[in-house]
Amino acid sequence: MQFEDRREAGRALASELASFKGQDDVVVLGIPRGGVVVGREIAQVLDAPLDVYITRKIGAPDNPELAIGAVASDGTLILDHQLARRLGVSQDYIDEESERVKREIKRRKAEYRGDLPDPELKGKVVILADDGVATGATTLATIRAIRAQEPARLILAVPVGPRDTIESLEREVDELFCLHAPQIFWAVGAFYNVFDQTSDEEVKALLQEDQQQAE
Repeated sequence: MQFEDRREAGRALASELASFKGQDDVVVLGIPRGGVVVGREIAQVLDAPLDVYITRKIGAPDNPELAIGAVASDGTLILDHQLARRLGVSQDYIDEESERVKREIKRRKAEYRGDLPDPELKGKVVILADDGVATGATTLATIRAIRAQEPARLILAVPVGPRDTIESLEREVDELFCLHAPQIFWAVGAFYNVFDQTSDEEVKALLQEDQQQAE
């Protein structure tokens, strides 16, 4: 399966989530940056509010694209201890990267949301959207952090991810929607014709559009 871009993938996911349309307790959370583009399409179709939940991965020392863990915006740290040990990653590196990532999360929250309070998730049906998963470390950190806020239901919606990761994440949520979970998986971007980097400006614009429509 191949998606044209994140918007098309979001619309395809929205079709699968149609049963949630019109429910006033639904909130869609996009994981920045690309997940906000996907989440915006879902939120529009479901007539639900859109917000962000910021989680950042901790990359391996010699391969920053390889996630050895992730930090959520509330400080929740998820670490792949087995992978970290295999790569010989020191605790000092993990501590330093965790602090750096926390600073970046704080910066992004201010950039995207300004002084707005974090969304109230207790008792809500939360649909968490991203443009895809690979190792799942970032997504898992987000799920665990949201769980702590006691939503009524937590649903993960992603266009694509490796089968073993999807099966692992499925155990962490109440429901999971994934359009394509191949056994052989190289990278999320390989399943998109257009997978350019989403900018901070685009994330802000999507959130502002959503807020203006809600007013």
